[in-house]
Amino acid sequence: MKANESYHEILKSSALIGGSQVANIVIGIVRIKAMAMLLGPAGFGLFGLYGSIQNLTQSIAGMGINSSGVRQIAEAAGSDDKARIAQTAAVLRRTAIILGLLGAALLLAFSRQISQLTFGSTEHTAAVSLLSIAVFFGLVSGGQGALIQGMRRIADLAKMNVLGAFFGLCAGIPLVYFFGQKGVAPSLVVVAAMSILTSWWYSRKIDTQPAHVTLSQVRQEASALLKLGSAFMASGLMTMGVAYAVRIMVLRRVGFEATGLYQTAWTLGGLYVSFILGAMGANFYPRLTASIHNHPEANRLVNEQTLIGLLLAGPGVLATLTFAPLVIMLFYSAKFGASAELLRWICLGNALQVVTWPMGFIIVAKGNQKLFFLAEFSWTVVAIALAWLCLRWFGLNGAGIAFFGSYVFHLFLIYPISRWMTGFRWSRENAQNTVAFLALMGLVFGGFYVVPVLWATGIGMLATIASAVYSMRVLLRLVPLERVPGHVRRLFVTLTSVLRPKDGRSVDCSHV
Repeated sequence: MKANESYHEILKSSALIGGSQVANIVIGIVRIKAMAMLLGPAGFGLFGLYGSIQNLTQSIAGMGINSSGVRQIAEAAGSDDKARIAQTAAVLRRTAIILGLLGAALLLAFSRQISQLTFGSTEHTAAVSLLSIAVFFGLVSGGQGALIQGMRRIADLAKMNVLGAFFGLCAGIPLVYFFGQKGVAPSLVVVAAMSILTSWWYSRKIDTQPAHVTLSQVRQEASALLKLGSAFMASGLMTMGVAYAVRIMVLRRVGFEATGLYQTAWTLGGLYVSFILGAMGANFYPRLTASIHNHPEANRLVNEQTLIGLLLAGPGVLATLTFAPLVIMLFYSAKFGASAELLRWICLGNALQVVTWPMGFIIVAKGNQKLFFLAEFSWTVVAIALAWLCLRWFGLNGAGIAFFGSYVFHLFLIYPISRWMTGFRWSRENAQNTVAFLALMGLVFGGFYVVPVLWATGIGMLATIASAVYSMRVLLRLVPLERVPGHVRRLFVTLTSVLRPKDGRSVDCSHV
């Protein structure tokens, strides 16, 4: 595949997933604003804790089949064997249902103990029990989503995510409006229910022939799913475990209101970067898996994904660093303003995620389960230790400092591993861009500590504009304007009318 075509595919998938994420962000603004206004900081903290319980249970019970299912389906689709595709899809669906039932039963059985561990009392046992329904819906929906993603139906995946979020918003907010904090757990169940409906609708559009699967075939296929998924499960469990542990530490050390402020910053910090990371999972991971035994090709793909990720994420991160208080007020209310500094620290950590994640996929695509587990376990230990120390030393902001520090560690951990496995090294352009963007972010972040706020905001605005112009110039060099996805092209035309290609000619936009 030519370089321009490869960049075009990355940008196209990023645009599709990104477009759905933009829609989800708009939906999220409404949902978050409503939750914040209806519940306040303490109630919003409760919302975050319930969400962590649900996600952690799904990670344990799901056994990583959402991710392993993508790989198995993609491999079957690559063989162009319709019978094999149908067999794999049938086993994936059945396995998701069985694991969903087990996950729901697990949460239901230990709801009292989980309430005691999380909140220090059994007061929330009924709400935790209710979340078992959301766990079942979430796992079944995840299996259907893996089928869609494995078949590379990226447009359907994007639509599924948007419609699920929209219907969840329409059905969930009224519950919180009428029942307050007692409506938080039911609202999560309703959101999960909308997700399973939309994933079912789009998965049924995939044309697979009827599958007659024997018990031995089910056992063989399910064994492959679970064996491959065990590493993903361990990773997801540790990631969710860190999020859960940090929230408990914030709750116990600083209080319910601080937990709500942490949830505020955590949610906002991931909104912009999530579409880039989502695109990696939707398109980059299957592509890398197909090329992983060709090390030069795999390394090229990692460098390309890293470059596109930096160019797309850099301006957004800089804008969030600059306008953190305004962003918080827009999404939430003035009551949450104390989380601005925490949000800035989390943004720095998210910027490093964009850099480290493409390299991390090398280990996953290689299928080296032991090394993947050891890398994730090392990060987990460091993340929890840093959170414990930084919360003691710096209070609530320590949670953000710890998150940033954990991804500094992750960078120095993953790069040597990637170098050892495939001979990977950053391209010169990636190294220069990484240093430049991180330096700009450091400048903007530090400005709010050393100069008046007005001056710091001005520096941040200049850095954001400069980085946006630079990113668009490079993207237009990598992908010709006529190959840019339509809605992205129209945005480029609007924002880059003053730009010129290297040969000095005007950009011809008459065909747009």
